[in-house]
Amino acid sequence: MRALVIGGSMSGLFAGTLLGRAGLAVDVYERVEAELTGRGAGIVTHPQMRAVLEAAGCEASHDLGVDVASRRTLDRVGRVVGEYACPQTLTSWDRVFRLLRENFPGESYHRGKELTRIDECGDGVTAHFADGSRADGDLIVGADGFRSTVRGLVLPEVKPAYAGYVGWRGLADEAALSEATHSDIFDAMVFGLPPNEQFISYPIAGPDNALTPGRRRCNFVWYRPAAEASELRLLLTDAGGRRHPLGIPPPLIRTDVIAALREAARALLAPQLAEVVRLAPQPFLQPIFDVETARMAVGRVALIGDAAYLARPHVAAGVTKAAEDAMALAAALTSHTDVAAALLAFERARIPENRRIIARGRELGGYLAPQLVTPDAFAAAERHHAPQAVMSEIAVLEW
Repeated sequence: MRALVIGGSMSGLFAGTLLGRAGLAVDVYERVEAELTGRGAGIVTHPQMRAVLEAAGCEASHDLGVDVASRRTLDRVGRVVGEYACPQTLTSWDRVFRLLRENFPGESYHRGKELTRIDECGDGVTAHFADGSRADGDLIVGADGFRSTVRGLVLPEVKPAYAGYVGWRGLADEAALSEATHSDIFDAMVFGLPPNEQFISYPIAGPDNALTPGRRRCNFVWYRPAAEASELRLLLTDAGGRRHPLGIPPPLIRTDVIAALREAARALLAPQLAEVVRLAPQPFLQPIFDVETARMAVGRVALIGDAAYLARPHVAAGVTKAAEDAMALAAALTSHTDVAAALLAFERARIPENRRIIARGRELGGYLAPQLVTPDAFAAAERHHAPQAVMSEIAVLEW
């Protein structure tokens, strides 16, 4: 059985590796010509993600990231107003991607392949690419992210829906932090909670996945409301006046936007956290979207990861969810000889968990929305904005 995996990032590599280990012939097709490195920033790991990495043949038992034992919340002047024990390993996109990339056969990973069309016949499916080439297989796996071309071809009615707020992300070198700030924040996941906003910092590996003290980095994410018709439009407009609807490349973010972000950090955040924002050389912007499909299987096409369900980042389950989607797909194809039956079994197994994570992300992000329209929504938002609730609920899979 041959699988054509569209998308060569994390979801695609999980699918490609696990399907290959299940006995399928697999090729992965990535739209971008250059190697995917340096994308994204911090990732919170969960035991479930480690389990899938191990099943994919990746050694994840050591040096996966930086281990922290606890969480704390700082108030506006930098005082500790809450602490919570929560041992976790905090890693980076680069580290997990590299583990998967090095474990997948290089000759089966194809870059510069932009999907344009899918043709399905009775006993197979064909992928057509912009360079004029084509590939034939028994099924296609759409693992190409929330902007998914595959989803657009098979479920064109499903569109990303803006959630009403954005996430600013960035990285500061550990060595650049002042001694006081390093002492206060670098050993933990640290929160700041301005009104209707949420800031998180935590340590991750440095360049080339360095874990040596002094060579690591401090990762931050800062969720801030931004009305779609006004502020978001400005944030996504580059210096040349071009608007980037779903996300702007970091080098194109205007200098005045970055300056305003740093000034807001100085005014709203603890000094230690504002320092991290100031030292991050290239913050990047992530508008927060919801994507929710009614189906994960359409004929001989399966959708996994963010191509099917894009959960808000507060559960920190994006990579884990994609990994478990790929695991379930491999299991279904192993236990069914008929592709259509296998994909339907996969869909039945994964839709409930995906919907559970989607709902939890919306719940945790409720107080970040610009407007809370009902008393119940306001009460829930107030609860999830309290330091102890935030520290115990954010980036955990058990609730």
